[in-house]
Amino acid sequence: MWWVVSAVLVAAAAAVAVTRRAEVGAAVRLISEVHPVRLIAAGAFEAASLGCLAAVQQWLLRAGGARVRLGVVAAIVLAANAIAGALPGGAAFAVAWIFRQLRRRGVEQALAGAVLLVAGVLSGLSLFVLLAVGVLMGGSAGPVAGLRPAVLVLVLCAAVMAGAAVGLSRLRWVRRRAWRVWRRLGVRSRRLWDAEQALIRLGRQVRAVRPGVRPWLWPATLALLNWALDLACLVACMWSLGVGVPWHGLLAAYALTQFAGSLRLTPGGLGVVETSLTALLVLYGLGAEQAIAVTLLYRAVSYWALQPVGWASGLGLTLTRGNRPSGGDTGG
Repeated sequence: MWWVVSAVLVAAAAAVAVTRRAEVGAAVRLISEVHPVRLIAAGAFEAASLGCLAAVQQWLLRAGGARVRLGVVAAIVLAANAIAGALPGGAAFAVAWIFRQLRRRGVEQALAGAVLLVAGVLSGLSLFVLLAVGVLMGGSAGPVAGLRPAVLVLVLCAAVMAGAAVGLSRLRWVRRRAWRVWRRLGVRSRRLWDAEQALIRLGRQVRAVRPGVRPWLWPATLALLNWALDLACLVACMWSLGVGVPWHGLLAAYALTQFAGSLRLTPGGLGVVETSLTALLVLYGLGAEQAIAVTLLYRAVSYWALQPVGWASGLGLTLTRGNRPSGGDTGG
């Protein structure tokens, strides 16, 4: 079934490319005139984006008591990114790859799982924040204006739930009741129990360094910067092609495209990301050939260029012994 969906989407994208071959040809000519220095800036933004993604995981590892160098975490993230973008069901393989590499470097099983879980939650929440801001910035008119009521409801619900959780957590009887329910679930599932203990230890380690919510602002900021710098890569691609940036709708178009790509209907979102981003950029005022050129260049920088780098990183990590204990300090 997965292959059928992928084949249909890729075939549809190919059909669109054929029927729009005049615009595709104009886009290729536009790309041939790209400004090289500005294109380097796009690559730098993408590299910084991946660096922030790696920094989130390293921060969580340190909070849990594990010591893994940022360079090693970055190499693991690069390899996982390549796996997720090249293989069917790549996201699951990528998570398994990161988990296995962390275990090789002495990170406890439960902690590795907790780090992946928390990093994923931070990433998803950050992308939702960008989408909410983008939809609200788009105003009452435009392609995504219909999403404003839904986004406002979701933001309000999230705020109410967060406030309720914080308020109820201050009531001792609520904490005791929630703890008893969770303990019953943990007794029934060893994996759930291990994950619980890892999350508890992660939270305690953070509170030991600095109590309250404030310590989590740093990894949350890094997760947000991961998306923001990738968006900056897209803007730099427009700049390098001499294309005007549709600021009023860019954030919403970017976030919606990333959500569509995260469905992983095809390896790396091939066809899905290209079609979504091109269509949204056209709706926000770019010419068809400009939107196609921007999308192709952005994908060349943020996807295709990272594939060989990621697989090379994966090969290097596979050939390198990584059985150092997690409790030792291996530098930053």
